[in-house]
Amino acid sequence: MRNIQRKTLLYKTKVEYGNWTINHIVGCMHGCKFPCYARMMARKFGWVKDDKDWLKPRLAENALDLLDKEIPKYKKEIDFVHLSFMTDPFMYDFKKKDLVPEIKKLTLDIIKKLNGESIKVTTLTKGFYPDEITNGGFLKNNEYGITLVSLNEKFKREYEPFSAPYELRISSLKKLHDAGLKTWVSLEPYPTPNLDEEAENIEQLLSKVGFVNKIIFGKLNYNVSSSNFLHNEDFYERIAGKVIKFCKENNIEFHIKLGTPLSRDATKNIFKN
Repeated sequence: MRNIQRKTLLYKTKVEYGNWTINHIVGCMHGCKFPCYARMMARKFGWVKDDKDWLKPRLAENALDLLDKEIPKYKKEIDFVHLSFMTDPFMYDFKKKDLVPEIKKLTLDIIKKLNGESIKVTTLTKGFYPDEITNGGFLKNNEYGITLVSLNEKFKREYEPFSAPYELRISSLKKLHDAGLKTWVSLEPYPTPNLDEEAENIEQLLSKVGFVNKIIFGKLNYNVSSSNFLHNEDFYERIAGKVIKFCKENNIEFHIKLGTPLSRDATKNIFKN
């Protein structure tokens, strides 16, 4: 694992449902091709040389030292800290069929340090959750999420080739739920039917995650094929409506991302409680 030194770590995000965030890794091994917004930004700002370089993550080796300095400075402003918008905190190694150990350890250490200062943490991954999460030592109001936009293995091979298997993500999240922890799912970026032939049947996907506390749904952006899909807006309005109906029927909090049909600004603070 390559290491880097960061000058700062904690920052306030502009992501609508976020608050403060940490990106303690540069790069990601999952190779998502939606395209990946984080990879596009990393290339734009010169953080990585090319797409191959992005697939070789680098760890911020001074992350914990930076937190010791930054937590006292920003603590009063922080509602919660999200891990992570520009990388994956529980990154999956497709070849070894396991989490990347160095990344897992640093992520858990970061959560412990933030929780030790009574700061809530939200996480989102296309990997899976390790047993350490359920073994105690973390705040009960942390919220753990997975990204899940399909159950179609053909779609996964094309657009999320090196991420953790769908069923492994779901089962690891269910284990956290069964342990009494708060869980959520990000159904974003949700594909159009010309990219995933099963996209119209979101009910099947929703039935797999009906145990979660919260769901976020958003359309796929930055993809020409998706944008050019005939009746794109009608499709997303129909699917968003199905998500809303499912959440209301199952007492699940939800937020439809801004820019997606049926979005409401009032629900964007879904994690500020």
